[in-house]
Amino acid sequence: MTTPSSPRNNTPYNTLFLSPQDVASIVSRSGLAATLQGMATYIRQDFLRWQSFDKSARLAAHSADGVIELMPIADANTYTFKYVNGHPKNTAVGLPTVMAFGVLADVASGFPLLISELTLTTAMRTAATSAVAARALARPDSRVMALIGNGAQSEFQALAFHHLVGIEEIRLFDVDTRATAKLLRNLQNNPDAAGLRLVVCNSTAEAVRGADIVTTVTADKTNATIITPEMLTPGMHINGVGGDCPGKTEIHADVLRAAKVFVEYEPQTRIEGDLQQMDADFGVTELWQVLSGLQAGRDNAKQITFFDSVGFAMEDFSALRYVHDLAQSLNLGAHIPLIPALADPKDLYQLVRPTVPATTRQQASGGATSPTHAVLEAVA
Repeated sequence: MTTPSSPRNNTPYNTLFLSPQDVASIVSRSGLAATLQGMATYIRQDFLRWQSFDKSARLAAHSADGVIELMPIADANTYTFKYVNGHPKNTAVGLPTVMAFGVLADVASGFPLLISELTLTTAMRTAATSAVAARALARPDSRVMALIGNGAQSEFQALAFHHLVGIEEIRLFDVDTRATAKLLRNLQNNPDAAGLRLVVCNSTAEAVRGADIVTTVTADKTNATIITPEMLTPGMHINGVGGDCPGKTEIHADVLRAAKVFVEYEPQTRIEGDLQQMDADFGVTELWQVLSGLQAGRDNAKQITFFDSVGFAMEDFSALRYVHDLAQSLNLGAHIPLIPALADPKDLYQLVRPTVPATTRQQASGGATSPTHAVLEAVA
């Protein structure tokens, strides 16, 4: 990958920085529907070249109240990582539950081409990934979705399924009625949601009843059973987004037993997803195999499918590629001197070398004071 800020193209070597406002400007200038579609396209492209990535499960530091994770991945040309947390109690002190930033670097030199906010971007890439999976796994005639959990990611899930999957009605439920009221404020009379019916429900069971697709996006770090077997109907597709770390689930184990289960990266999902409830030999299919045509998605219209979405580093790789490309084409962001500019790249000490005053240099060259003594005085 080469870019105007790449060290192989020009000097000084600056890194492109994208703030939340810069990413919001990308959405404003491109349109949210087009942004979600563009991100989904990049994600699908990268799933189709799955074997070209050096992959690993993310590194996690768990605490009683949350988790902090580092998500690295690379292909032959580009390396990315994301720093991301999940702390459900944050909203009580005015912080988002999820906060993230990421880096995109040139593999050939190791130079960081981009550092970007990923809090907003993660919400969009998660919604775009959900839509990519649903287009491959849900019934093509799906028009009604239940959205359980109406917090920070809910609007993006709703709009991605509306624009990219063809959902016409979304049935809403959250144990926090203020979250549902917030979602309604954001989507009602919103041009992005034109043609989308929103139905507020009083329970998960009510919301799920009659839904073709069920999306769960809850935040509590607990082993919950939000979707239970009696809620299932033939042909349903379940998009489980909230179960994304050890000790955090949303789906009853018997739902997985009743469904054909799909995952992003199996080694990670077995530790973090709703799949953590199942035995090690419980069969799953990685999504890239379906998108590549190597494995079937749903086998028939009555089959229940479940996408155990925990979020994988490749999706952030795709999202960083996408915002980097758009920021350059739209001339957004700021170039920052993140890496030292060195006249001699082997001489890092030059950045901290003491400056000798001119008068001292004169003394050292022709005055009564000896050169060695003058230099020592200058740096004392």
